[in-house]
Amino acid sequence: MTSPDSMTVFDRALVRRRRDRAVAEFSDHSFLFEEIADRLADRLEDVIRPFPLALDVGCHDGAMARILKGRKGIERLVACDLSPDFARAAGGLGNPAIAADEEFLPFAPGSFDLVVSNLSLHWVNDLPGALVQIRQALKPDGFFCASMLGGQTLAELRRCLYEAEMEVAGGVSPRVSPFAEIKDAGGLLQRAGFALPVVDSDVITVTYSDAFALMRDLRGMGETNAVLARRKVPASRGLLFDAARRYAELYAEPDGRIPVTFEVLYLAGWSPHESQQQPLKPGSGQVPLGDALKGGGCGIH
Repeated sequence: MTSPDSMTVFDRALVRRRRDRAVAEFSDHSFLFEEIADRLADRLEDVIRPFPLALDVGCHDGAMARILKGRKGIERLVACDLSPDFARAAGGLGNPAIAADEEFLPFAPGSFDLVVSNLSLHWVNDLPGALVQIRQALKPDGFFCASMLGGQTLAELRRCLYEAEMEVAGGVSPRVSPFAEIKDAGGLLQRAGFALPVVDSDVITVTYSDAFALMRDLRGMGETNAVLARRKVPASRGLLFDAARRYAELYAEPDGRIPVTFEVLYLAGWSPHESQQQPLKPGSGQVPLGDALKGGGCGIH
């Protein structure tokens, strides 16, 4: 499923290969996935209802399954990931697991009470189409809760690579993936047909000894650049060393460590159902607007 205005930004085959490569040592680099899985689970605690059958889209090694075990009335959690190797790893937790592309979900309409997704949807080309498929996979009044990286993520690294490449190569190419902005996420949920959509964000700052330690961690996460328009030759040593030097000069803290920004967007919405709160129809209000504004207490001048 693709939307008319969708764009092909990412090399999805490369995303899959890099995730497959990351599986063996993922636990050494998965701190962000574990932390955000825990935060997503906490948000689910605010929803007072059970979810017997759940789906984890982009499961990686199964962090959401581990966090949600024994919680929210989940009797079975189905895991899927673009990477067959990650799907096998998640299946090792005792849950059904399959390799499946977020852009082509193989589930019947109305299958799940809950769909969760932890730090995976920022790699999807057709995000509106993927959200539509997720909403269709939910039962009426089913719940969707997800996290994805947002626009401020790796802002420092993006700047340093840009400036270094301009200096070393006399031009620039995409070195860090683009990420969605929070102002657009709510509209995407509405376009996909979710009811009562909610979007908010966290900014998490992590410190590293240097830019090379950050790059090793991104590789270990399976989160390195997979933009189709990237240069197909590896970055030169000169470029990387210049970027690392700039990072230290621009951002190093007094102890010499460098800060790294990860913006995390949280998306939530419901599959429509007649029992849900509905907006009033236009013209159905009982008090004229002019009367409501009388008295001066509304703060409008």
